[in-house]
Amino acid sequence: MSLENEIKKIVESCGARLYDIETVTENGRTIYRVTIKSDEGVDLDLCADISNMISPLLDVNPPVNGNYNLEVSSPGIERKLKKPSHFENSVGEIVHIVLDDGTQLKGKLKEVKYPKLIIKTEHGEEKIDMNEIASAKTYFEW
Repeated sequence: MSLENEIKKIVESCGARLYDIETVTENGRTIYRVTIKSDEGVDLDLCADISNMISPLLDVNPPVNGNYNLEVSSPGIERKLKKPSHFENSVGEIVHIVLDDGTQLKGKLKEVKYPKLIIKTEHGEEKIDMNEIASAKTYFEW
């Protein structure tokens, strides 16, 4: 089983969903970032619990060469949507999408059937091919 699948099992055992895993370098430090979502919300206790459960796994199966920091967090209110799973986990939320041709759409993400999306905008339902998306993110109206 892959490291990502093992992490996913741990996250789900805590009542959350795995949103993404990425390795980034910030201020000269390597960060192995695990982002999670939960319908009940993500708080520091949940992040700490999951981090404590993942750490021994990463001690045996290091995700990167050399030193790194493990970070477990929520993806935030406004988050980038890149993978099909990101879109699937955001059904029911307001999204802002920019297509390759520059067209911008904002509306409620109604349905995801890869590679198609359905968004309810103020002008009605729009069907979008995910392959034509230049950028996408969730959008929070203040």
